[in-house]
Amino acid sequence: MANLSEQQKQAVAQWASEGATLNDIQSRLKDELGVILTYFDTRLLVLEMGLTLRDKKKEEAEKAAAKKADPEILPPEDTVEEEALEDDYPLPEPPPADGGNVQVSLDTLTVPGAMVSGKVTFSDGTNVGWQLDQYGRLGLRDAPIGYQPPPQDIPDFQQQLQKLLQ
Repeated sequence: MANLSEQQKQAVAQWASEGATLNDIQSRLKDELGVILTYFDTRLLVLEMGLTLRDKKKEEAEKAAAKKADPEILPPEDTVEEEALEDDYPLPEPPPADGGNVQVSLDTLTVPGAMVSGKVTFSDGTNVGWQLDQYGRLGLRDAPIGYQPPPQDIPDFQQQLQKLLQ
């Protein structure tokens, strides 16, 4: 590690807490403190000091994605009482008696990249896989190109999926 005084280490820690990147820290060390380090040495310094750098671009992208997310799906980091969830997001009404012969199951081994996955058979006889990712996004797998499940099956699928996941 570079031989920095305690004041210099405190300055680096302050910069990191303000959201500085490795490039920012390397530049500020040179410009403000007269300490010249390579990018790699700067990275080692940050690691040895136990500092955590924030990625502003990544944080902004995640916030933008969260705003665009389906309002009926809460991100996993939100902790909401079940009662509040039911009040804010009521379950859809049951499908009419003439539709909705949907069968939903869970996989014993979750597919890679998903938190939970399974299979669904819609009333038109189409079998597809479904998965829920870490952001709460529901997706269908192995569906024919352009396939859309029958609209009357969607509420039934959502209800059965919610029951399975509870």
